[in-house]
Amino acid sequence: MDTPLIRFENVHKAFGDKVVLDGVSLTIPRHAITAIIGKSGTGKSVLVKHAIGLLQPDRGEIFFEDLPYSQMSRKAFRTIKARLSYMFQQNALFDSLTVFENVELPLKERGEGTPRERAARVKEVCAQLDILGALDQFPKALSGGMQKRVALARALITQPELIFFDEPTTGLDPLRKNAVLAMIAQYHARFGFTAVIITHDVPDIFLVAQAVRILDNGQVIFSGSPLELEAQKSEALRPYLDGHGILAEELVGLGSRAAFVEAIRGAQEKPDVWLVVLRLTGLREVRDYRGQVAAFSCLREVVTRLADSPLAPTGLWRVGVETVAMLVAATKTTEQDLIQGLATILASCSTATAVGRLSNRRRLTFVAGAAPLQPHVPPLHQVHALLTSARGIPL
Repeated sequence: MDTPLIRFENVHKAFGDKVVLDGVSLTIPRHAITAIIGKSGTGKSVLVKHAIGLLQPDRGEIFFEDLPYSQMSRKAFRTIKARLSYMFQQNALFDSLTVFENVELPLKERGEGTPRERAARVKEVCAQLDILGALDQFPKALSGGMQKRVALARALITQPELIFFDEPTTGLDPLRKNAVLAMIAQYHARFGFTAVIITHDVPDIFLVAQAVRILDNGQVIFSGSPLELEAQKSEALRPYLDGHGILAEELVGLGSRAAFVEAIRGAQEKPDVWLVVLRLTGLREVRDYRGQVAAFSCLREVVTRLADSPLAPTGLWRVGVETVAMLVAATKTTEQDLIQGLATILASCSTATAVGRLSNRRRLTFVAGAAPLQPHVPPLHQVHALLTSARGIPL
């Protein structure tokens, strides 16, 4: 295995009484795009400032190619810093310099190239970021998004070995955000540099990153690849995987998987309680091909109709990307009765059924299962068993 380019080992940092990094240990793999994500104030930017030497840890050690920062001479560290570049969250542009001069500045400081060569390089990078028309303007005359792209051009201009991107898409519209992420990925593929991206843009960042490090309360709660992250079942990691889903739950009144487990455990000893599970098969395809709004509209309509029915007097819970569960207190009922009740409710969902009549590629269908609650079977095992034998609901 390649030696990590940068390694943090039990790093601590506090500012007064506020602990920002609390024993952080992580690696930045060579030649990869690593995403460092987490909520605001969790220490992401502070971590990167340690990596580039702007801050020193209170305890712990940072290594560059297995060489500890604390034992490096100033000359050795300057050599390392020449291999790095950084894009600040607040851009750090010089208001007294034009866009051209801001982007050219790192090349001039290093004494690289002739004026004509530097100008050609500046225009090449600025063209890729669609800011050629602003070369003679000053930063204050630009929008926040334009300033962000100027800062990004300056970070890329020296073609560094390692680039730190601190929230590179903050303040950009969706089209520009995608263009910036795509450009980072394309530059990475072309030149093979190591990139570290601090970002809130999940799950978009997972499309370009090969490694993910998640910080929470000053600690690393996940370290692995995006695929490994998607396989995690931890509730603590769920917000980083399904942010749209969590927002949808809150807006339509769905409970979370953790709330479902708690509710079902509280009902397991009660008599005549049935578990009903409904899967909106194809909801992810609706989201992918029709958009988040279309998928949310379908989910909202189904959940609203169910919540107003006798089938969900205690609420509904989302137990999967496409699956909701209900607890029904009913005597002298059968699975057929409950499924028929679901079919009647779903048939009145005009938005969801209209989507269901689209082409097969975007088709939304419903399958459901119902069974008496089993006292000694784990809640999610019961959901899985019902989905395995679920039947389709014709509309």
